[in-house]
This record gives sequence, C-alpha cells and structure tokens, in this order.
Amino acid sequence: MKKLETWMKENQITEIECVVSDINGIARGKITPVSKFIAEKGMRLPESILLQTVTGDYVEDDIYYDLLDPADIDMICHPDPDAIFLIPWALEPTAQVIHDCYDRNGLPIHLSPRNLLKKVLRLYEEQGWKPIVSPEMEFYLTRRCEDPDLPLQPPIGRSGRQETGRQSFSIDAANEFDPLFEDMYDWCELQGLDIDTLIHEEGTAQMEINFRHGDPLQLADQVFVFKRTMREAALKHDVTATFMAKPVSNEPGSAMHLHQSVVDIETGESVFSDAQGKMSELFLHHIGGLQKYIPEILPLLAPNVNSFRRFLPDTSAPVNVEWGLENRTCGLRVPDSDPQNRRVENRLPGADANVYLAIAGSLLCGYLGMMKKINPSAPVQGRAYERRNLRLPLTLEAALERMEHSKVIREYLGPEFVKGYIAVKRVEHENFKQVISSWEREFLLLSV
Repeated sequence: MKKLETWMKENQITEIECVVSDINGIARGKITPVSKFIAEKGMRLPESILLQTVTGDYVEDDIYYDLLDPADIDMICHPDPDAIFLIPWALEPTAQVIHDCYDRNGLPIHLSPRNLLKKVLRLYEEQGWKPIVSPEMEFYLTRRCEDPDLPLQPPIGRSGRQETGRQSFSIDAANEFDPLFEDMYDWCELQGLDIDTLIHEEGTAQMEINFRHGDPLQLADQVFVFKRTMREAALKHDVTATFMAKPVSNEPGSAMHLHQSVVDIETGESVFSDAQGKMSELFLHHIGGLQKYIPEILPLLAPNVNSFRRFLPDTSAPVNVEWGLENRTCGLRVPDSDPQNRRVENRLPGADANVYLAIAGSLLCGYLGMMKKINPSAPVQGRAYERRNLRLPLTLEAALERMEHSKVIREYLGPEFVKGYIAVKRVEHENFKQVISSWEREFLLLSV
C-alpha cells in the first residue's frame, strides 16, 4: 500500500475507483475517498457479481449455490499496486485501481478472470517460459442513438459530412476525428497505456489501435482500461465507440488480434526460434496446440451471440484455425519477422471478448501444444477462407457445448470456472432468444 499511497499523494488524488473485471469484462466495484481506501486497504464485494450476466441477471439457483456460498457472502478484493491508472475525464483528481479477488481464507477466487490469466501465466513460469503478447483492438465510431431498434449510423466528422464507403488505411478518413483521437492519445499517455499506431480499418468509421508488445497481465489491464477510455473520449465528442464484434450489418466485424510469443525467462531469448534462427519445435507445437484447442475454448474468444455474426460468410474474418506465413486469411497468421521476434497472431478473438479470458485461453492452447508436443497441419498457401478442415463451432450454443465437454479445458481452467462461465453465457443466450427481431417483424408479420 505504501507504493499506492505515495503515488496518490504525488498526483493529488482525492477519489479512487476500486474495480474488478466481471466475466464479461465490465468494470464493477466501488468509488471511495482516498482516506477510506488507505484505511481499509482494499474492498469487499459480493462474490455473486462474478456470476452476473451482461443484462444484470444471475445463473440458475442450482448452479449459483453449487459455486457460491448460499449466504451471498463478500469476497475480499486487494488492490494491485502495479495496476493504478489516472482517470483524466473525471471532474476531480481520480484514479482507478484494479483489484484481485480472494475468498475469506485468502485463496484466489476461481471465477475471477484476472485470477484465471494469472493461473495460466504460472503454467508458463513453471517451465521457465515467459509469454509476450501484443493486442490489436478494432472498434467502430457511430452516431449516438437512444433507440436500440434502430441500426447504427456513421458519425459526422470535422468536414460536417458522414463517412460513406470503406476507407482502409485512409489518413484523411482517420483525421476526420482528430479532436477525439487527440483526447484519446493524451488520456492514454497520462494513464501510461502503451498504445502504438492508430489506423482506419476496412469498415465505415472503423478504427484500430495497436498496443506495444509486453507482459500479458499488464497488457490485459491496459486493454481493460483503454476500452473505458475510448468510450469516454467518444462521449465527450458526442459520438459512441463500440467494441461489439459485429455492430453494423454489411460491414466487417471488429477483432482483438493477439500476437503471442514466448521467451526463456533466464536468457530472454525466444523459444520459438532454434539456434539457426529457424522455427523451433516448440513454436510448431505452440501452433499445433492453438489448432487443436481453440475450438474447445472458443466461447472465451467469441463470448456473445453477436460474436458469431462476425464469422458469417463474406465478413473478412478467418473462420478457421489454419496457419500460414503472412496469410491474413488464416485464423493463425505468422508475420514475417526476425528470429527473436517470431510470433503467431491469433486472429479469431472478437473485440467484445473479455481481454483477460481471451489472452488466458489463447496462451493456454499454445501451452498445451508445447507440453503435449502437438504437431500442426501444413501451412496454407493461398486463400484459407474456404477451408473446411479444423472447422470451428459456428454458433454460441455449439461452442458452449464443446467447451463443456472438454476434459482438458476443465482440468486446466478449473471445473468451477468452466461451469460458471458456461452458465452465465447460457442465461444471456436465453435472454437473447426472448427478443423479437426486426427481421421477424419485416418478413413474417404479414406473410405467414
């Protein structure tokens, strides 16, 4: 706490947002004066928030009471001194501190996404390995809209005109929103977020922010904070930033591409390259693990009904776990690089995924491949979009069922987490099925 107290004093902080990530990546917690934060050295929250759905509902009672104390007790949340960030948009000097969740015996809560990522990172550490990741976040800017039944529209830029058509990598199209992005960059710098390049993506008013490579837990924290920051910067300029996987019909979906590599802890050298600088056996096994196990952890990468709309035909998303060199039609792309920076880019996660869970799941798949010496398929030459080998589940229901029956995933992620996660997603899916869509009203109302 001494480190936190010093930092808060130097920055004249008067208020603290104590936050944890729930299963959907939503920031939940308490807002407290600095004096109370220092006195209590953490916070207590109902452990039930870790089984709360995106709609605010909870799982069925039999699952709820099997995983949580029937008395709806509190969990103990301790601040991580390395996860404190300024909140530049607040009216008073305010910071947010990411907390870790423990039970009353001081043990990590299994349902906590941040704890799950730490659990996977420990698997690597036990082998003398350290993973390195670099996320790429895609998102859309849209007009503000109060009616969820209305389709989203592109916002008005500096020119006073609405963007039309697709403007991949257009500097001028990105500059239409310069005032917004200047605030975003300033706020990210104040928070110490390691963002790198901004590009205009393929979709209308679709953007991408790339993060510099680094420690997976630190990068997960930064993406968690960045999504809040981007939304706040957009609201300041009277537009909306959305990380939905497929927010606009007939436009590309938004991904969270994950570049991942592994180095030796002692030497810092990449274990993905051999002494001759070529692809190592560990690298090929890492890819083999991604190919074999991504279909079993897909709900961590595509957690919502909307996530699977990104995988529909002609949506520019690679719906496969093929791999290839510099091949963006593969779900697993190996960028051209020098031996020390050899990596694989997992192109399957959606921007809507909980970043802690997406990184944990992707790294776990690679780890299992390395430990079980799983050989990958042959790399793809040419287009992989039409490939049917190693096909992924194409609906959320099918993906949840596959994850539920995976003994390996239950063993490594823990039966409590798998059961709780699947239960939350099934409640959300049942809620979705209760909603009558505009398609049904348009084509069935007077026709059947």
